Amino acid sequence: MSALVHQEPVPELSNGPDITLEELQLAARNHSMPLEALQYPITPVGMHYLLTHFDIPRIDPAEWRLTIGGRVRHPFTLTLEDVKGRPAVTRAVTLECAGNGRAKLSPRPISQPWLFEAVGNAEWTGTPLRPILEEAGPLDDAVDVVFTGLDRGVQGGIEQQYERSLRLTEASREDLFLAYAVNGQPLPPQHGFPLRLVVPGWYGMTHVKWLRSITVVNRPFRGYQQEPAYHVTSSEDELGEPVTRILPRSLMLPPGIPDFLPRSRRLGLGTWVLEGRAWSGQGRVVRVEVSTDGGRSWMDAELGEDGGDFAWRSWRSPWVVAQEGEYELCCRATDATGSVQPLTTRWNAQGMCNNQVQRITVVVGEQLVPVQPPVDGIP
Repeated sequence: MSALVHQEPVPELSNGPDITLEELQLAARNHSMPLEALQYPITPVGMHYLLTHFDIPRIDPAEWRLTIGGRVRHPFTLTLEDVKGRPAVTRAVTLECAGNGRAKLSPRPISQPWLFEAVGNAEWTGTPLRPILEEAGPLDDAVDVVFTGLDRGVQGGIEQQYERSLRLTEASREDLFLAYAVNGQPLPPQHGFPLRLVVPGWYGMTHVKWLRSITVVNRPFRGYQQEPAYHVTSSEDELGEPVTRILPRSLMLPPGIPDFLPRSRRLGLGTWVLEGRAWSGQGRVVRVEVSTDGGRSWMDAELGEDGGDFAWRSWRSPWVVAQEGEYELCCRATDATGSVQPLTTRWNAQGMCNNQVQRITVVVGEQLVPVQPPVDGIP
């Protein structure tokens, strides 16, 4: 979930399609969301994407403490019961890994080999962060707020606990909160039990799991996961641009039935409904377009109920299939800022923020009968 990608600042590259043993080790520990989970408005916890940097810590909730300190007037400590006793909020938030789409880049940065399914939309329950910061009382020279997790390991040759920061102004937004439950259940160990940060609109690396401390500092935080990691950079000679808010993306629920190994789809002639979900951390999704010819032509899809500022929304579009053959389906989202998903994206060394359109190969045959029949009438 928190997209804590095992990512060197300038990793090795692969010019071929073969996955490395190192990537396989990461892929065995982490998992993406099956595309059929797009049928659910709220992603079941077991289908939500998951990525952890280091080992999943085992934490005794009775012994766990959250410390709030640093450049504040009133440092204090909270138990889990203290946190749960504070005012609670529940929000649907779409989380996406910053490295989503990395495996589609060429040459491929060697790391967690995500395709486009490192995403999920869950209902998180917790307590707002801003009142906690206000209670601590940041001093006048406060600049950043550092969030430190209990997971520890080595990356880039540096032994570290996973930690990220936000500017004080960003951390003080009303919509940030500390979550102790997901989809109505306590956080499972792999999703950050007993407490994690939720930063709606930002890529998952920001949502620090297994939270142990919140520290206000008077200078920009330069920890490894802040710099040099999580930057869009073309070479090791430049730092590049930091990864922040989620770029617009749409995913389609693949129609028909799958061919086991290539995962291409098979379906028969008739009228089908293409459907999926779209989201952006920059603003609400205002348009989704669908193509059945590989992106040469586009048609507008019908948007479903608005999921709010930070949750995905559904879309659907009828497709009349009158001829047998092979088709390439695509979809693309536009958000309220006018940002549109690109057909291709520029390469970057860490494999970050690749929001190019999804492509699904469909083979249509008259005698192919999927599990779910074609739709005769579209309401």
